[in-house]
Amino acid sequence: MPAYVISEVEVRDRAAMEAYRTLAAATIAHYGGRYLVRGGAAELAEGNLPAKTIIIVEFPSMARLKEWYASAEYAEALKLRRTALERRLLFVEGVLPS
Repeated sequence: MPAYVISEVEVRDRAAMEAYRTLAAATIAHYGGRYLVRGGAAELAEGNLPAKTIIIVEFPSMARLKEWYASAEYAEALKLRRTALERRLLFVEGVLPS
């Protein structure tokens, strides 16, 4: 069953963000992930929070997603993330088609 990483992002440091993004993308691909949404225009339809940059990544399974997140490769990107951006991060299991 696929699993998804959903990130709401606010950039703190543009140069650090680009470095983080490059490292993160390589690790995501290495662990079988693929971007579905990567910072396109977001429009708030309901609620009262401002729309932020949204990133959605699909992995083949929750196990693979968690393996990626805990990996030594992604740990390098996480060092940059702390200064590059503020984010809210969700892991969500997908639903198999019926």
